[in-house]
Amino acid sequence: MPLSRRSVERAAADAEYTECVRAGLPQWRRTAYLMCGDWHQGDDIVQRVLTELYRNWSRARRADNLNALVRTMLMRRLIDERRRGWARVLLTDLLPERPAPTAPDATDRLDLVAALRQVAPRQRAVLVLRFFQDLTVEETAQALGCAPGTVKSQTAKGLATLRGLLAPVRNDVPTTMPTGKASGTPTNVLAHGS
Repeated sequence: MPLSRRSVERAAADAEYTECVRAGLPQWRRTAYLMCGDWHQGDDIVQRVLTELYRNWSRARRADNLNALVRTMLMRRLIDERRRGWARVLLTDLLPERPAPTAPDATDRLDLVAALRQVAPRQRAVLVLRFFQDLTVEETAQALGCAPGTVKSQTAKGLATLRGLLAPVRNDVPTTMPTGKASGTPTNVLAHGS
């Protein structure tokens, strides 16, 4: 029995959607995790965004930059989830067991994610898009629906907050290097911009 034209178009659209999700899912999951600090919650949010994307696929597939559209949907959903009351309920701040470090900087990464969770949601969104997704100020502004100046100010405030949160973690690191024979002057290794 021959397939109807509509069935063929639907199958092609479904295949296109599946390929889009397959290509973008790792990046979207990582972004959601960095935004909320929890893989399970991040996966739930990504799943909601992908469901919405599927429902609107006939329009979404015509977007100039599909990845930017999904990223915008994801960031807005993450911010909306944070605004809801249930998002403020934290059952526990400690995992039953800490994951085994897989690289020398695994502890630093965990400290960074924990500190990132304490940054205001809008600042966190800007930091994730700017420094983990490598978006420009303009691209970040477009994704969040705000002015480039807002992105710059939120970046500065978010970085200042992160520095303050990570400073106690870095207290065991010496702030100066031993003096060299040639210069005799200590070198500051924790400069403001590092």
